[in-house]
Amino acid sequence: MKNVSKEEQIKRDLKRAKKRHSAKKRRDAIITMLLTIFALISAAAFIMPTVLTAVNSFMSKTEINADYGAVFSSIMPGSRTYISKTINLKFIPDKVSFDQYKTVLFLSPDYIFKFWNSMILTVPVVLFQTAVALLASYGFARMKGKFKNAVFLVYVFLMLMPYQVTMVPNYLVTDKLGLLNTRWAVILPGIFSPFAVFLLTKVMKRVPSAFYEAAMLDGANELSVFLHVYLPVCRSAIFSVMMLIFIDYWNMVEQPLILLSDSALHPLSVFLSRINSEETGIAFAVAVIYMIPALLMFLYGEDYLVEGITYSGGVKG
Repeated sequence: MKNVSKEEQIKRDLKRAKKRHSAKKRRDAIITMLLTIFALISAAAFIMPTVLTAVNSFMSKTEINADYGAVFSSIMPGSRTYISKTINLKFIPDKVSFDQYKTVLFLSPDYIFKFWNSMILTVPVVLFQTAVALLASYGFARMKGKFKNAVFLVYVFLMLMPYQVTMVPNYLVTDKLGLLNTRWAVILPGIFSPFAVFLLTKVMKRVPSAFYEAAMLDGANELSVFLHVYLPVCRSAIFSVMMLIFIDYWNMVEQPLILLSDSALHPLSVFLSRINSEETGIAFAVAVIYMIPALLMFLYGEDYLVEGITYSGGVKG
């Protein structure tokens, strides 16, 4: 009888365990479903403005005015204010029109000129800031001593300062150098920005010291170690930094407004804000064109970006 009761007790325990396991699975499934729904809603909310911008760029001017009405109303010369009015958000245009793109690409060259201004200001900053940051980061990663830590701490303080704090010193230095109202006024401060140095230093410090020691035993010098050991290991982080720099300077507004008094040198990011309410359709088309470089860079380097951000290195050096 005791053996039978033990067997029954074991069966009861197994049933209870199965019930608890199934209840836990149902609870986990419900939590996962709720989190998935929340993530989908959040993603839809974030992507909706981009989708609407792309769709509205293919609408005719008449349809845009009919759907959105007068979003801005002039109350006095030189000033506008937002007015509350019913807006019809549409994800499918009644009739596809390429008039906005025709105007932007062929009939009004100002937009294309501003686009290339953005490229001319952004690409050199991305390339040279990354180059300077790689050399500085390698030095911070390999050097020892308190002096290195003090200099790196200065970099951190400079990185934490918003541009509004350093705006006046930048303006005065640029003016003294005679670079005011030239593209160098924007490019040179961007090249020596501490942002990339901070990120790449953290990455290079995590490169295993065994890599460096093995390369030195094989007779490599510092330049060879930098080019053939550190750069390949940090490739994903380098591409991630380049993407972040590009997005930051592609969207800059304050620097060109303050340092470039000639509007012919302004990038498209500044010019977009000056498109008035009568050119709403053109604004949508220009915004789509403006998003293409950043979008292509993200689609091409998404894996590098994720890997670079999550990079931790196998063994700390």
